[in-house]
This record gives sequence, structure tokens and C-alpha cells, in this order.
Amino acid sequence: MSISVPELLVNYNFITPGDRGKIEDFSAKTELSFLKIALSFGYISRKNYERSITNAGYEIKKVRNEAFDPDVISKIELKFAEAHLGLPLRIENNKVITLMADPTDRLFLDFIRLTYNREPEVIVADDLDITWLSHKLLGNEYVKSAVFELLNRDPNSSALTTFTTAQLVFFFVLLGFIAAGLVLNFKSVTIIINVSMSFFFLIAIVFKLFLSLVGSRFELYQAVSKEEVRNVVDADLPIYTILLPVYKEDKLIKKLIWNLQSLDYPREKLDIKLLIEEDDDKTLNAVRNLDFPAIFEVIIVPFHMPKTKPKACNYGLHFARGKYLTIYDAEDIPDTDQLKKVVTLFDKLPENYICIQSALNYFNRNENFLTRMFTLEYSYWFDYMLPGLDTLDIPIPLGGTSNHFKMDTLIELGAWDPFNVTEDADLGVRAYAKGYKVAIVNSTTYEEANNEPINWIRQRSRWIKGYMQTYLVHMRNPVALWKKIGWKGFLGFNFFVGATPITFLVYPILLAIFLSYVVFNLAAIKTLFPDWVLFISIFNLMVGNILMIYVNMMAVFKRRFYELILFAIANPIYWLMHSVAAYKGLYQLVVKPFYWEKTNHGLSKINNPTNIVP
Repeated sequence: MSISVPELLVNYNFITPGDRGKIEDFSAKTELSFLKIALSFGYISRKNYERSITNAGYEIKKVRNEAFDPDVISKIELKFAEAHLGLPLRIENNKVITLMADPTDRLFLDFIRLTYNREPEVIVADDLDITWLSHKLLGNEYVKSAVFELLNRDPNSSALTTFTTAQLVFFFVLLGFIAAGLVLNFKSVTIIINVSMSFFFLIAIVFKLFLSLVGSRFELYQAVSKEEVRNVVDADLPIYTILLPVYKEDKLIKKLIWNLQSLDYPREKLDIKLLIEEDDDKTLNAVRNLDFPAIFEVIIVPFHMPKTKPKACNYGLHFARGKYLTIYDAEDIPDTDQLKKVVTLFDKLPENYICIQSALNYFNRNENFLTRMFTLEYSYWFDYMLPGLDTLDIPIPLGGTSNHFKMDTLIELGAWDPFNVTEDADLGVRAYAKGYKVAIVNSTTYEEANNEPINWIRQRSRWIKGYMQTYLVHMRNPVALWKKIGWKGFLGFNFFVGATPITFLVYPILLAIFLSYVVFNLAAIKTLFPDWVLFISIFNLMVGNILMIYVNMMAVFKRRFYELILFAIANPIYWLMHSVAAYKGLYQLVVKPFYWEKTNHGLSKINNPTNIVP
């Protein structure tokens, strides 16, 4: 083809001469090829590029099953292949069989000639197929780093080992003492267990109430005003990486692009990576079939167990260019000024602040009972409890998305633990243990509240299992943890991260005792538990539930979701659902601790939410 791809795109009016100049300047600064930028930064759709290249007389071939020579592909770096959408495969008839999405990319053609001392024979292929094949063939080093980096650097922080020998000995010795006590004096030991459980339940709830009351003063802290955002100079903004880990989210790709396009941040300074698993053809084909420009680079995560979100994010880190980094899920709708608020807040905070967490809430809050309860829960969690932890200087278990990191410090920490299914909660504790701080910013990312009970159980059981993992990892040496984070951090960690799954496990037991005594009037219960013991248990259960109802009622005021206030009364029922999820999570912790149970998204009937902020 005598005409170059940039000229071709201009001639077909798919880009303007001005766009061509911008792309060429961008290419010179970033070393990304012209076509890579055009396809990944919203200049041209893949459909229009395909039309251009086929009209010029080229045939786009399917190349996933092409033969390759390991010696040939070993001479090219993955990042270079990925940046130029090209890949040499083998030597044939004294020529280098080379895949290229842009057959006129002179820099890549010269690389082939100089590296192999042969002329290239070009096969024109779809850019996504070349990306898929490049990561599959050349990504082994990076994916192994994504899985084993933290384990090799700091094995005591890895959840690869679920229970240490010391923890197993402790658990079985404790069970042995309890069993022996029940044999020797069944009634007394049962009373002790019941009173201990009920007091623990009450103390954990009171602690959460205390956190919520402290967090209610959050509006005085870490707020970025609208005026400060208006004063941000776009030219001074740093490159910002956004990781989008997805798996079988083909139905949400268009919505994802719409949400990202609304971000108030210079396009050329956004480094957006869509992380797609090697076996996820559904999502890859959804990107391929888009009829409008995408605004992200596609990164294919090669297959390697465990197949988890943190492993995918660790892999994506190898290709990130930003000073700051955040993660969004496929259905997320962040406030348009969120990135500018974060950059502004980082500039104001001391150097030891390495992460800023945005609040999460839901755009479909009034869809059904479950979405209303979910919204209440997240509102008090992000608007009251996390700010309470921050104010009291207690380790903050980060949320799964919209946590914004300083890139260099994130890498220093070993990034995410691929074996932990609540990787961000674990990372928040690890960061705190090393003296780093987490701030909360006055910005919200809206998500889709889970509106289906079975899907909710799948999601919540993973979260609770992850809290159990995180607790077991950091309590391998309680004395060392105490020394690292101090008595306040240690108690806060135990009563927030440790107590959360335990309260869910204990709750149905206390409720069963209450119902057995009050409703069924069982004589066996009265025999085993004297009135004073039952009074304590019932008092703690009732007070605990009343306090949690109150905390849920508090949640509506900051966001003015007043129509949800009466649903707080249903919190005891919602807690029973948590208990089901907790027992499922406990079971999975034992039999398949690293299993990432997929949560289905896109189930909401509210596909185009409007007026989500009251």
C-alpha cells in the first residue's frame, strides 16, 4: 500500500488533519504507535478502521492458530509488540512472517529488518487478535510476577497459606477444651459460651455505632471544594491510570465507555486499561463489535491460577503509565470530577497518604427490597464507618473499587494479593502497618446494587470469606501486629475486620435461642439457660439489633435518601442473609479459599440512571 494508514484515515474522513497531528505528537511522547492511539483514545472505531484497511485492498485474517517459533518471538518485548500491534511469528522462505494491524508502521517494519536481518512478510490481522496472541505468547514473565511477587517478597502477607500450623493448633486445642468442658459440665460450659457470644455480639455492634458517630463529623475533613476543582489547570495534571478488570461483562461494555467518557480529565492524560482474561471471548468480541470509538487499551491477562481480580490488576500494573491509579468495575458511574478531586487532595495531604478512597453507592437503590437494604448498608459504611476509622487512625479496609493510589508506593507495597478475595481490604491493612495513611474524599462512585438474592449471596459470601482471609493473614503473629499498628489499630482491626464475619456467624445462634425461649417455650432451653443468662442474651440481641437499625437510619441523612428510612427496621432480616453468606464463606474458606465466585452484573432494569444524586 503506497499510502500510509494516517493518510488513509484522513482521506476517508474518519479523522481530521488536526486529529492526525495530535495523534502523531502523542505518539512521539509515549512511543505508542499511531494506530494504537487512534483505536485506544477515542479517535476511530474498529469498524471504521476495518473499512479503511479492506478498502485499501488488504484482507484481515484470523491468526490465533498461526504457527510460531519460540526463538523468533523471544526477540521481541511484549510492551513493544503491544504498543505497535505487531508480532513476528516464524521464519519462512527466508522471510519473517509478521502479524501487523498497521502494515505501514515503518518503525515496526524497521525493527523486524534489523532484529532478524530479513525482510518481513506481513499478515494483516485484527488488532485485538494480535494483542491476544502477544500476551498469550509473551506474557508468562508478567503473569508469574502478578501471581508470585508479593509471596516472594513478603510471604507472611500472602493468603496462599490459609491456616498456619500455629493457627490450626490454636483452633483445635480450643475446640478440645470446649468439648472436654461440655463432657465434664455441660450446663456451665454452655452458659459461658452463650454469655461470651452475646457480649461479643453487643460489643462489636457498639463499636460500629461508635465509629458511625465519629464518622458523622466527616464533612469537616478531606473535602475538595468545587472552586478548587475549577481552579485545576489541565496542562498540569499527571497521567492517570484506570484499571478495568472484567470477566464476561460483554453486556456492559457500551455502558462502561459512556461512563468513562463523562470523566472530566484530559483524554491524552488518561491511561485506561481494560483487563480481559484470555478465555473471555465474550467481552473481547463485544469490544471488537463496537460501532463507536473505545477509550481504553485492551490488555489480555494470560491464563494462570488463581483466576482472580487482584491477579488481573497486578498484571495490568506492568503496562500502566500513570502517576496515580484507580480501579473501576464495569458498571461503575464515578462522579465526573472525581479524578481532579483526588489529584487536588493528594497535593494537599502529607506525603505518607498513599491512597484516597471514594464513597460507593447505588444508582438503582429503589428497585426492590434488596437494593434498598444494600444502599442503606453502603451509605453508613462509606459515609460514617470508614470516615470514623480514618478519624480514629484505625486501619481502613478499602472498598473494591474507586480507591486511588500513588503508583510508586502501590508497587513498593507489592500491590494486591492474588490469593485474597478481598484484596483491597488486605492492602489497606498492609499499608497501615507500614505507616501509610488512607484518606476519604467527598466523591461518590455509583454502582449497580445487587437485586437478586442468590447473586447477592454469591457476592457477599466472597466478601466475608475475604475478611476471614485477611484476618487470618494479619493475625499470624498478633504480638508483631500489635507492635506495627499500635493498640488502637490492633483493637480496631480485631473489632472491625475480625468481628464482622464472627457477628454474622453468631447472629442466627442467638436468634434461635431467643425464638426457642419466647415462641416455642422449650423446656430444654430453660434447663440449660437460667433466666439471668437468657435475659443477658436476649437483651444483647435486642439492643444489638436496635443499634444496627439506628445506624442504618443514620445512613439516609447525608445523602437525603429519606424514602429508605423505614427499611432500616428490616435490618434483622437482612442480617440473616448475611449469616447464610457467612456460613457459605466459611465453608469455601476451608475447601476452596482462592475461588473467586463471579457476581453477575447488568441485571438491573435501570439501564440509564439519571438524577442519581439527590
